[in-house]
Amino acid sequence: MLVAAAVCPSPPLLVPAVAAGAAPELDAVRAACGDALGVLAAARPERLIVVGPAERDRRGEHPSGTVGSFRGFGVDLDVVLGTSAARAGAGESPGQRELPASLAVAAWLLGHAHWTAAPASGLGVGEPLDTERCLRTGREIAARAGRVALLVMGDASACRSLKAPGYLDERAAGFDEEVARALRTADVAALKALDAELAYALKAAGRAPWQVLAGAAEGAGLSGELLYEDAPYGVGYLVAAWS
Repeated sequence: MLVAAAVCPSPPLLVPAVAAGAAPELDAVRAACGDALGVLAAARPERLIVVGPAERDRRGEHPSGTVGSFRGFGVDLDVVLGTSAARAGAGESPGQRELPASLAVAAWLLGHAHWTAAPASGLGVGEPLDTERCLRTGREIAARAGRVALLVMGDASACRSLKAPGYLDERAAGFDEEVARALRTADVAALKALDAELAYALKAAGRAPWQVLAGAAEGAGLSGELLYEDAPYGVGYLVAAWS
């Protein structure tokens, strides 16, 4: 049974060591993410499942204890999903897949918040995952025994300005506004109705994870709160909490 959910963006820049001198620019986003995790903890979950976009070789389930790294971003820093550990230069365990970047950011957020409310595991989903598969995955998560919370990672459009990663697309602001409205009001139907092709065109990496949330939240009766909405660097960042 899904008892709460938090939605956070997943840029590695949320990790101060990666952002370096630009770190203060995202202080408000980090604070909002911390508040969202506080809502999850208050729901007293028995397990936390982190869902985020993943490259092909890192999709699927990642158990508690899986290592993530920011070495690809020029920082010798590792994090461990499900613990408060963050350490320099540890590397991944032999034979163990490394966390996708979105789940590594989630692991850092959980460690930063000193998360101890429930064991955490991860699920990396691919951008091409169709809506029905996303919804089915969410329903399977919600059907697991006990009180389940979701931490849903992913950015909105990356086309909000001329300097955005995807350049300026006039459709981006409207798309992000609809997602923000759906997250603010816990509108499951609106998340289900997101256009996967448009999301792909706008480089909105959060589409599949949001639709996993929609499947998990069917019939849960959760209410929503939008804690942050902005587009620094031309990318839509949204933070929300459902409880």
